[in-house]
Parts: sequence; C-alpha cells; structure tokens
Amino acid sequence: MAVQTTAVTRERVPYRAAISWACALILAMLVLLAPALWNGFPLLQYDTGGYLARWYEGYLVPSRPGAYGLFLLSGVTHDFWPVLLIQAALTVWMAALVLRTHGYGRRPFLLLAILAALSVLTTLPWIASILLTDIFVGLAVLAMHLLVFRAETLRRWEQAALLLLIAFAGATHSATLGLLLAMAVVTIAVKLFRRDFIPAGGAWRAAIAAVLCIIMTFAANFAIAGRIAWTPGGYGILFGRMLQQGLVVRYLDKHCATTAFKLCPYRSELPRDADAFLWGESVFNKLGRFDGLGDEMRTIVLGTLKEFPREQIEGAISGTVKQLISVGTGEGVVNSVWHTYAIMNRYTPSVVPAMQAARQQQDQISLRLINRIHIPIALLSLVLLPVWIMLGLRRSAAADFGRLATTVTVAVLINAAVCGGLSNPHDRYGARIIWLAGMVGLLGVVRMVEARRQPATNIGVLGISGTTVLNAGEAASN
Repeated sequence: MAVQTTAVTRERVPYRAAISWACALILAMLVLLAPALWNGFPLLQYDTGGYLARWYEGYLVPSRPGAYGLFLLSGVTHDFWPVLLIQAALTVWMAALVLRTHGYGRRPFLLLAILAALSVLTTLPWIASILLTDIFVGLAVLAMHLLVFRAETLRRWEQAALLLLIAFAGATHSATLGLLLAMAVVTIAVKLFRRDFIPAGGAWRAAIAAVLCIIMTFAANFAIAGRIAWTPGGYGILFGRMLQQGLVVRYLDKHCATTAFKLCPYRSELPRDADAFLWGESVFNKLGRFDGLGDEMRTIVLGTLKEFPREQIEGAISGTVKQLISVGTGEGVVNSVWHTYAIMNRYTPSVVPAMQAARQQQDQISLRLINRIHIPIALLSLVLLPVWIMLGLRRSAAADFGRLATTVTVAVLINAAVCGGLSNPHDRYGARIIWLAGMVGLLGVVRMVEARRQPATNIGVLGISGTTVLNAGEAASN
C-alpha cells in the first residue's frame, strides 16, 4: 500500500503542476489584457492608423516602419484581438523566462503575482492592450539581457526565438531600433574593457541581434513598398527637436537673406512645439509636409548642428533628462484619434462597429487617477535602480540580479537619450520602458524576502540558495 501511495503521489505532481501553470498563465493573460477587455476593443492611439495603412497604401511614411503594420494584418478578421493575445502571450513568456533564468523557474503563482502587481502599479497592461509598438521595447530589452547574460540557461529554440523577437521589435519603430543598436554597441564596448562582466559569446549574440534588426527592418519595408529602403523621417524628427529649442528660427534668421528657404516667409509663424508643427495644422502642411520640405529640413538640420554645437548638446541633455521623468500612462489614448478612425473606415470596415462601440470611442477612459499611482511608482522605481545594481553586484550570489538591474538602467538611459535627446520628450516614450524598473524592484523585493528565510551560510542579501539555483538549472534542461 505504501508503494501504491507513492506511485499515485508521483503521478499527481506533474498533473497538479500543469493545472497550476495553466491557471497562472490564463490569469496572467487576463490581467494584462484587462484594459482592452474592459474597453470592449483594443485600445487605439494617434499612430495606430499610420501603421495599419502601410500595407494597404503600399508606401513608406516617416516614423512608420512596415513590420508592425504587417503584424496588425494578422488580427483584422477578428477585430485585432489576435494581435493583443500575441502581445500578452509574449509578455507572459518573457516574464517566465526571466524568473526561470534567475532562480524562480517552478513557481507559476509567483509569475502571476509579479505580472498582477506590474499590471496594477505600472503601465504594462495599457501597452499590452494597445495596437501600438510600445510593448515590444521592454520585451526586446529583456530578450537582449537573457541572450547576453543568461544564454547558458536557455534552450536552443529559446535563444532563436529571442533573436527573432529582438529583430521584430527593432523593425517596428525607429527609436526601438536605435535603442537596441546602442545596447549592442555598449555590450561590445564593455566586453572589450571588462571582459569578466560579459559572459563568453554575449557580445557576439548582441551583435547578431543588432544585425537581424536591420535585416528585418529592410525586409518588412520591402514587403510594404517593394524596394529595399530605410524608414524615412529621421531628419524630420531632429528638425522638430531643433524647432522646439528655437534653433531653426535662429538659423533661418541668419541665412534667409542669402538662401531662399521655403520656410523663410513663415519663420515668424513657426510654432515652438514640434508636434504642432509636424502633426498639427501648420505651415508644414501648406508646404507639402515631408515630400515638400524633406530636403530643406535636412539642410537646416545639418547646418544647425554645425553652427550651434553647444546649444545642440544642451538641448540633447535637457531633452534626455525630461524624458527620464516623462513616464505617464496612456498618452494618446483618447477618443479623438481621427486619423486612425479614418484609416479603419477606409481599409478595415469590418472592425468599425466594434471599434465605435468601445468605451474609448465613447470618451469613457480617464487615466488621471491611474497616473496618480503610476507616475510616483515609476519615478521611485527609476531612483531605486542604482540601489539594486549596488546590492546585486556587490555579492557574487546575486550577480545575475545585479546584471539585470544594470541592463534595465542602461536601456532606460539610452531610451531617454534617443527619444528625448534626438526627438522631443513624451510620456509615451518613457512609459513604454519604465515598467522594467518596476519589474526589477519587485524581483529585488522577492529575493530580499526569500534571502531572510534561508540560512545565512547559503546566501547573502539578494542572494539565492544553492537549491534554488539547482532547480533553475533543472528547469532549463528539462
């Protein structure tokens, strides 16, 4: 009888584990998609229509790479819900990989608890529930971290899948591509000067990921436009930042007497707001937008860089700092996204009834109360990142956690420099990555709590026991 009881017990363990994992994963998906489920339709933003239109219009426009537009096509027949399901599933998978490779691989409800906490305290569910590229920024950063620092705990197919995820993420948005390329450069540089910090092969994997980002960008743009092309609009974004800083008007005042720029007659009308100039009703439209002013904007950008270097540096630093603290949830999630509505009416009319019935389109979404929670927590998470780095790297048992905190810190800084220093700061650009700082904080708290429960001889602050490490290795090999 004792033998039979043991056999039954052994049979029940995998069954119970499977049930636990299934429940945790389903609940995690529901939590991540809660804003969209409550809304009754995927959330929309000003830029959604620009991505969706790429396939139907067959040409590239500034700041709208082709990859995400192709991704959106997969969900048209089902009101775009497949897109959100994939975004949420990738988020759950990535969080599970991070936990497993850092010593928590057999705890489904810890995964659920962390994702639920992130869904309440950070912007994560709002970017998982929206038809926009933003969710892929954080996922790509985590994927890059795992490939560089934790590859030995990953299966081969997982490494390949992470490379594919990074490549796709880089192809969805020019700023995301810039972030990932910069992370690869930093990884290679650190490997050259601190060989012990980057594991063997880590720099090569980062370089391969960067190259794949570029290849996929060209491939997706080719699928859209039928030609190998970079996503246009880089000079226009820089022009907007310089316009907002006042440097464009200074340059025109200096050169209009000798150069017949199209903007010269309108220099007194130019707004000091990049968004108002590029996307509002401004002289930019009158002069043909990017087609009519593209060459002139490039000339002014290059000339301004040359003639006002100190001001450029000051503007870039100021924009970077502002971007670091611009982290509000839901920028652009309003009921006046007219361009997106027009694109859906024109190209995907089957989704329009469900879209029009959604709470967003009824102006029933307000994020003021949510941001009273999200913004302070995001800023606190940002401030605590150096603390987590110090606590993690000072002890060998917690070096993996210290490297995770370092990766997130570097990514947040690069993101701020790319989005705020080269463009102009927006809450959306900060929110899309700051949830990673919250994830680091939650994992740090978990490790500190569990460290106190273990014998002091086995672990230190933020450390994990040898048993936990063994479990993680077993999970990776199964």
